[in-house]
Amino acid sequence: MNTEENVLIVKKWFEAIGRRNMQSLLALSADDIEWIVPGEGWPLAGTHRGHAGLLAVSKKASEEIEITHPAPPEYVAQGDRVMVIGSATGKVKAANKPFKDNWVFAITVQNGKVAKIREYIDTQAMALASEKDSSPECSLLGGLCHCFS
Repeated sequence: MNTEENVLIVKKWFEAIGRRNMQSLLALSADDIEWIVPGEGWPLAGTHRGHAGLLAVSKKASEEIEITHPAPPEYVAQGDRVMVIGSATGKVKAANKPFKDNWVFAITVQNGKVAKIREYIDTQAMALASEKDSSPECSLLGGLCHCFS
């Protein structure tokens, strides 16, 4: 596949995930897809593999995070690699805290399907938005402490 076709596949993949169209998402994803979401302390962090992993992380995202994308992403590609650059705002539902995240997805397309995804995100913003405050002091400090004893 050429670079333009790979960008089109990635755009369709993002459209499918945005519409929560799991049938299209799976059709555009390799059976052994690997999606790496960096960080700790927030719901989506980890390595998600295969269609089962993709479905699980998509379900978890819809259950635990409200997200909007204020502007369309930018696509930069060379060969089978497509970089998607964007931003998002939203909140982690359990903690009811907002976040702003500037992100890049490094995506590899193989045989006409999304095969590998490596996210580069603001892990600190996501972890802070996931923290549940345990004391009034924490909310005063913007969630930067775990608690005062």
